[in-house]
Amino acid sequence: MKKIIWIIVGVALIGLVIFKLASNKKTTENRVYQYDKEKAISVSVDTIRLQNIVDEGNYTGTFEPNKETKISADIQGKINAVLVDVGNYVSKGQTLIQLDNSLLKLQLQAVEVQIEGLQDDVKRYTILTEADAVQGVQLEKTRLGLKSAKVQKATLLEQISKTSVKAPFNGVVTAKLNEEGGFAAPGVPLLQITDISTLRFTVNVPENDLIQFQNNQTYKINADVYPDISLSGKTIMIGSKANMGNSFPIQFQVANTKNLSIKSGMFGKVNLSESKQEQDILIQTSAIIEENGIAKVYLIKNGKAVLQTITTSKNIGNKTFVSSGLNENDIIVTNGFINLFDNANVAIKN
Repeated sequence: MKKIIWIIVGVALIGLVIFKLASNKKTTENRVYQYDKEKAISVSVDTIRLQNIVDEGNYTGTFEPNKETKISADIQGKINAVLVDVGNYVSKGQTLIQLDNSLLKLQLQAVEVQIEGLQDDVKRYTILTEADAVQGVQLEKTRLGLKSAKVQKATLLEQISKTSVKAPFNGVVTAKLNEEGGFAAPGVPLLQITDISTLRFTVNVPENDLIQFQNNQTYKINADVYPDISLSGKTIMIGSKANMGNSFPIQFQVANTKNLSIKSGMFGKVNLSESKQEQDILIQTSAIIEENGIAKVYLIKNGKAVLQTITTSKNIGNKTFVSSGLNENDIIVTNGFINLFDNANVAIKN
């Protein structure tokens, strides 16, 4: 009788465990979200319309000085005077900085005295040699000494001239790097001179647009601060190597007229001589999905979202030109990509 009771109790416990496990499984399944692939996904859409796009071929660039250099002295010495300040216009050959040359001038005076004495000796030995009073070798040595003294004088004059630091070209002082009482040495910058009478204007152009530019050809350029005034820019350089942005630098030479006074670092635009108006497809860049480097969008067809491969050309702000893959009146998904998949049922948001 006891065995039967234990068997009944065991069977009851096993049954209770099975019931509990089944109950827990059902509860867990009820709590887990079951995604319904047939349920329509709510999306926002846009209808493709051909747009008139005016492409004037504008490329933004920066004006730079034609010439700019940091000036240093050719010899070392104490700075006695800085004769210009930042913002001053200077002419080629104008003295900008004067170094101390008092010791050199004293050396020059000593050499000049030596030269005078040697010249008198040459005259005296010439007379004596002609009279056979002295040997000719004495006259020759004196003449060589005179030549050496003249070379020494020329060297001192050259050193004295180098104590005056002069402007190498016309320009504006854009930096003052030392002051009166300072020390100058070769290779140590003292001033910076910038020539903006002629400017260089540089733009970066995609490789597909390089064919629109030719060397020595003239283009219209506008400074952003003078948008209504056109300048003439001559192409002086077309880059042979792409930069970090995979575009090529093109440089123009522009005359900076006095009534404009364009500054280095200002922005401007170069305009191609011809503008064109075309009808293009322009869509929101956010509507494009990339899969393995291939651009795609979701087209709405018969209530379903269908992936469509497209070819894009360039971006304008937050929009992208589509050169193939879409047609006028096509409807594309612009928002609601969560859980969206190819051939999914969709419901369009109002």
